[in-house]
Amino acid sequence: MISEEVMQLVDKGVMLPLMEEFYTIQGEGYHKGTAAYFIRIGGCDVGCHWCDVKESWNAGTHPPTDIESIATNAAKYSDTIVVTGGEPLTWDMGPLTDSLKAKNLKTHIETSGAYALSGDWDWICLSPKKNKLPVPEIYPLADELKVIVYNKHDFIFAEEQAAQVGPNCILYLQPEWSVRDKMVPLIVDFVMQNPKWKVSLQTHKYLNIP
Repeated sequence: MISEEVMQLVDKGVMLPLMEEFYTIQGEGYHKGTAAYFIRIGGCDVGCHWCDVKESWNAGTHPPTDIESIATNAAKYSDTIVVTGGEPLTWDMGPLTDSLKAKNLKTHIETSGAYALSGDWDWICLSPKKNKLPVPEIYPLADELKVIVYNKHDFIFAEEQAAQVGPNCILYLQPEWSVRDKMVPLIVDFVMQNPKWKVSLQTHKYLNIP
């Protein structure tokens, strides 16, 4: 049982439910191929049925961890830190990014945008989900829009989402891994007909790395 005192620290963002942390190569989107340290925060109620990290959903199964220790550990490996989940914006990210910035680290976030943006970010990857749409104020702040394509309707959803981001936001379509063989040809055709979009692949899975 987690004490009330610890839960108060979690609510303040001073401790966070840490699922895992690891040093690897960014496999997706604009920064693919770049070495980066990943911090995966537990807790998500967006509930995508195809999510490949469903064990991240229940924050209670991941130990509340002091953010200073998270930041200190991250600094040992890379100057580029990717905070992902779960849905990291479930929690106040301000204290964590303050700690990372104090160590001169670049802060990236991967988020569905379902909750208000907190924290100081150098790069915001917005990956919206139909189940729980982004809050309106995050769209103009996104550096990168990454829409996961599971079926044909996701192309319509992608265009609806792209209409809301800023003019400099980079647009990506990424096949959901379990249906990649079926969706990749459709994505290729769509991008060729709509060249404002780019193809993103989960290259880390092809490389067999985390």
